[in-house]
Amino acid sequence: MSGANDAHVLLVRLAGPLQSWGITGRFARRDTHSRPTKSGVIGLCAAALGLPREEPLGELAEVRFGVRADRPGTSLRDYHTVGGGRYPLRPRDLITDHQRAARATTDPSPVPPLDDAPEPGPFGRAELEAWYGSPKYVTADPASGALVSAQLRRHSLITERWYLADAAFLVGLEHEDRALLERVAHALEHPKRLLWLGRKACPPSGDLALGIAPGSLRDAFETHALLPDAVGCGTGSPGARPSARPWAWFESPRPIPGVGPLSDQPVRFGADGATHGLRWETRHRITIAAHARGWDIIL
Repeated sequence: MSGANDAHVLLVRLAGPLQSWGITGRFARRDTHSRPTKSGVIGLCAAALGLPREEPLGELAEVRFGVRADRPGTSLRDYHTVGGGRYPLRPRDLITDHQRAARATTDPSPVPPLDDAPEPGPFGRAELEAWYGSPKYVTADPASGALVSAQLRRHSLITERWYLADAAFLVGLEHEDRALLERVAHALEHPKRLLWLGRKACPPSGDLALGIAPGSLRDAFETHALLPDAVGCGTGSPGARPSARPWAWFESPRPIPGVGPLSDQPVRFGADGATHGLRWETRHRITIAAHARGWDIIL
């Protein structure tokens, strides 16, 4: 990366009702970081550009990453359950699980027909109690050779998912190649794939690409006003809240003594799972300049 005098910064607004930037989430518990991750933002840009999953990220992963928390948002916990209760029995369930087929044919209380439609038979919408999902762990019965499910009873799965509610961040992508940043900016406003803020249930709102500024990440954050989404700044003017000094995080080009690394440096987004490396960052309070540039954007 060249010096700050040769650098350009693409400013990206990430705001919406919900965001979720997972770091260590696995299985039943899906966490969120307190701010957008580099992996999540680069993935957003790669989706906008329409890059295939197996394609190397190249210069896109080499940008210097920074984020300013104009409105940090609040943590929201979603108590989430999957399965349980009654569900429609599908034809393939009867084929792969002879015990279900036997129960379906003797079920004394089939599902009531819709309107005047004929009552469905066992290969229609017969339902069973206390089952979750379709049969899993299907194997051959050693006696009959029929395909059966080795796990017959299903129960509800309870998961915990965390989100950031009503948050707004100003992200900066710094690179010496202005043409690269221009391509990314155009793609964010004309994406080739659907975009979301960490998870598919979190679409972004309003404008994303806010323009390209000369100089370093810190210069860009100090010379641009708080986003209009920020609390107490209805016009986006720092004068509405002169004491506001938002936190900002800046990627460091080298390891920092005494600071633990983050595992969100994207290497590849393969279909078999993403690969990440380590990176370091510093945190600073940002004092927005009195002559900071305001915003004229769609929220």
